[in-house]
Amino acid sequence: MAQSEFDVIVVGSGPGGYVTAIRASQLGFKTAIVEKGDLGGICLNWGCIPTKALLRSAEIFHYMNHASDYGLSVKDPSFDLKAVVARSRGVSKQLNTGVGFLLKKNKVTVIKGTAELAGKGSLTVKGDDAGAYQAKHIILATGARPRVLPGLEPDGKHIWTYFEALNPDKMPKSLLVVGSGAIGIEFASFYKTMGADVTVVELVPQILPAEDKEIAALARKRLEKQGIKILTEAKVTGVAKGSGNVVATIEKKGGKTETMKADRIISAVGVVGNVENLGLEKLGVKTDRGCVVVDGYGRTNIPGIYAIGDVAGPPMLAHKAEHEGVICVEKIKGLPNVHAMDKNKIPGCTYCHPQIASVGLTEDQAKAAGHEIRVGRFPFIGNGKAIALGEPDGLIKTIFDNKTGQLLGAHLIGAEVTELVQGFAIAMNLETTEEELIHTIFPHPTLSEMIHESVMDAYDRVIHT
Repeated sequence: MAQSEFDVIVVGSGPGGYVTAIRASQLGFKTAIVEKGDLGGICLNWGCIPTKALLRSAEIFHYMNHASDYGLSVKDPSFDLKAVVARSRGVSKQLNTGVGFLLKKNKVTVIKGTAELAGKGSLTVKGDDAGAYQAKHIILATGARPRVLPGLEPDGKHIWTYFEALNPDKMPKSLLVVGSGAIGIEFASFYKTMGADVTVVELVPQILPAEDKEIAALARKRLEKQGIKILTEAKVTGVAKGSGNVVATIEKKGGKTETMKADRIISAVGVVGNVENLGLEKLGVKTDRGCVVVDGYGRTNIPGIYAIGDVAGPPMLAHKAEHEGVICVEKIKGLPNVHAMDKNKIPGCTYCHPQIASVGLTEDQAKAAGHEIRVGRFPFIGNGKAIALGEPDGLIKTIFDNKTGQLLGAHLIGAEVTELVQGFAIAMNLETTEEELIHTIFPHPTLSEMIHESVMDAYDRVIHT
């Protein structure tokens, strides 16, 4: 059994967990991390990383099929699904090994097993390193799992979660995706690009419900142009399974129903925090809607017990988990100038084609918060680099407070916007005003020039439209 007494024990080794453990060790805490499965958690092994590897393969396949647009010739492009999936799994394995190296390098003890809180400052572990462990500070980073709707329970064959969707044994000819958040749209984009007939069903009127309404509308238009069928204000009310396919009953607005046959269904209706079997009730740790209740520093209502990442509530994003964990341990250490988590400054990205990214308030949210706003827009068609790349479809939208010039939000759709959005996130974190952004020199020719132009458009100074 591993050493049993530590200053900090982190439960869960996803992006939030392992980053938290490393930072704790850097701060001088004797640190351990408990993991029942693979190091790196869901994000590295079954989420963020392998999906991006699959989407990269789809992106290249898309360009192969459009080689003539670039004056090139590719005859009869095809793909080997087994090799595509193997590459994705290989990328995850490489990073999984890297996490183990980083933990060892930073002298973090890895405890293999399943943890449960046994009391204040103590927990028990079942598994390879079974035993009782003590720590003054216990940080829960147990992540989340796919939400399951009645009637859409995953069976690993006909009805998939992202686990099965990441590792298909064959390419389905037809696919029904239930849910149009980032996960649903990314899988819809991947499978459509690789040749499947894809339909997306969404309960609310807007796809990508967390995004700005204008950007979501543009995304829908582009996705439908690619051939993805989208049904909003609709829900799956029943599923009949056949030998090799399923027949879903879909109820539309007004109560009208239709049936749809598909080889597979992907249930992408969100995730729920892993709060079960942790001993939270025994200690009186507060939870709300499947997540642990915390303050801006990851502290629960019970001293010495903390939670970060997905299990601590939305937005359920890896980079939020990492930052939240660093804040948590730096506050425990008593470092000066540790700022509480500001969820308004967390960028979100969807890696479909076209890419979508955002940070801050949407236009509707800014108005609802009482801001008098100025809105700037700049289309990709006005940018030389976008045209040279053959990616002229897209938009960058910026939202400012009219009185102060404060950047309230930025919303992007188009090529590489998941990289561009960080410029806006930095600006918001530095409390940059429109004047400072306007006076910033952007390199030419780059896509980043559109950041500049969208800001100038909000102040009636745009040049290239």
